[in-house]
Amino acid sequence: MVSFEHAYIMLESSYTENLLEAGCDEVGRGCLAGPVVAASVILPKKYYHPLINDSKKLSATKRDLLEEIIKDAAIAWAIGEADNQEIDQMNIFNASYLAMHRAISQLKQLPELLLIDGKYFKAYTNIAYQCIVKGDAQFISIASASILAKTYRDRYMNQLATQFPGYGWENNVGYPTLTHRRAIQQLGITPYHRRTYGNIKYMSQYISSS
Repeated sequence: MVSFEHAYIMLESSYTENLLEAGCDEVGRGCLAGPVVAASVILPKKYYHPLINDSKKLSATKRDLLEEIIKDAAIAWAIGEADNQEIDQMNIFNASYLAMHRAISQLKQLPELLLIDGKYFKAYTNIAYQCIVKGDAQFISIASASILAKTYRDRYMNQLATQFPGYGWENNVGYPTLTHRRAIQQLGITPYHRRTYGNIKYMSQYISSS
């Protein structure tokens, strides 16, 4: 049983009173490998859960618990991603927008307003949107999206870690930790590395053929 003794500050349940809102967030922008993953979540008006917060502020155990709670409570939710090849082709910012667009496009109900975590976004069809800096720490729908995106991506990178041992993806999920950077120097890069990122682009000759 999870204790609610140390509940977080209550997040806002919505940005408007009447519009159907979808919170949107992405994870994995700063990683050296793997996709950027986005989620979009529509929650009922006035929905609240005391543990839901920015995914970065939660333990993996709590994120896993909240993933199912959010999915059960949501009016609609969806995941979208852009892989490392798409990131290399269009840059991480455009790939992040693409991942969000893919998530929104898979929602079973069309939202009237998108709440976007961050400063910038590229409009999706004709749906109105509002960018909110640090929105995942302010609005429960954005926080929920950050949790779903994080749990999905972490599981994916854990699976890849079994195929490409030595990079520490089971722990760093593709972020540029010392273990990861040393593994790139010693083992070269994999088909899942972002070739346009930093020193990786100078190591393309070492890409695994597997």
